[in-house]
Amino acid sequence: MKPQDRIITFQDKLIEENLDVALLMYSRNILYYTGTAQPSYLAVQPENFRLFVRSGLDFALQEVFIDRGKIEEDRRLDNISKKLFSDKKSGPQQIGAELDVWTVEQFEHFRRAFPGVDFVNISPFILEQRKTKDSSEIDKIRKACEAIHKGHEAVLTTLQEGIAELELAAAVENAHRLAGHEGIFFIRQPDFFMSRGPIASGPNLLRNSGVVYTITGVGLSPAVPAGPSRRKIERGDIVIVDIPTLVDGYHADQTRTYCLGQAAKPAKSMYDDLKTIADHLIKQIKPGMKCSDIYRMALEKATALGREKQFQSFGKGKISRLIGHGIGLELNEPPIPSEYDHSPVKENFVIALDLHMLDEALGVVKLEDMILIGKDGNEIMTKSPRELFEI
Repeated sequence: MKPQDRIITFQDKLIEENLDVALLMYSRNILYYTGTAQPSYLAVQPENFRLFVRSGLDFALQEVFIDRGKIEEDRRLDNISKKLFSDKKSGPQQIGAELDVWTVEQFEHFRRAFPGVDFVNISPFILEQRKTKDSSEIDKIRKACEAIHKGHEAVLTTLQEGIAELELAAAVENAHRLAGHEGIFFIRQPDFFMSRGPIASGPNLLRNSGVVYTITGVGLSPAVPAGPSRRKIERGDIVIVDIPTLVDGYHADQTRTYCLGQAAKPAKSMYDDLKTIADHLIKQIKPGMKCSDIYRMALEKATALGREKQFQSFGKGKISRLIGHGIGLELNEPPIPSEYDHSPVKENFVIALDLHMLDEALGVVKLEDMILIGKDGNEIMTKSPRELFEI
């Protein structure tokens, strides 16, 4: 599918759902359907669409891949309502809306502009459409993977005894930025906060914040309790780096495990088994397989290796039932390979397999790679070697 065809697919859904119009304003969706993230309202009707740019019209006109004749400047919803329905005796009965990301204030603003109208959450369909990546999206994800690889290379040249986690994170982030990382990432969650990405070493690997459901790091203060701290890395420490990138609007997510000095044999063995599980999944995942089946397959492999208590553990009996997430315009988006997601994966889905093992006596190892699902086999999109690095 070409980017210009995305709105056509959306219009087909409106006809199926018997909706007169959908009004979108979330920046990631506006970018997906039009090519610009300038503040806008995108009004999509079964036979037409219009982009009302609230500000930044000059930028939008240069950026979009849609017909520029469909674009105008207007920030007032009451004006937009009149323009959309001036030739009708009555306005719409229902409007498709991104109800999962609107604030109450925004919802009330829309309701005043469209009195008596019911708003229907259209986000599930948009997210379903966005699961399948077209060739232009895959190209952008590849660029993000190249940028994240530069961060891995920075670890290899920077990690040394006495360096702080924060210094190491800064070196990784600097390499990402110089490679084109846009300096931000998007997670579809209200009041989300974190540093540029998780990084932790030594005993900090066993201290996991509730902010992100992964190996988080402890952060610099209680204000943002995740990411790098000022702890000095010591010889023999395991170090995990999981800092994402965003290039041309699309994300990459990768985790690599390092050891300053020679890793202990039990940690090496645990990492080898983790990679065995990952390799098994990458080989066995096929289009049509349910996300929950992927999780079950991972757990069965971990159990066969005798690692069921360590696999996806957070210590103290806490176990994650997630083994990854979709990735694209947002860092964590559907599908979610987990015990709970029974939706199927399809060709040209991009999934981050996010796997770790934690043993309170032996430590923590982690491996995360991005996988492009294909009918003739899956591609590992992340570029960095998938070994336990001893530095």
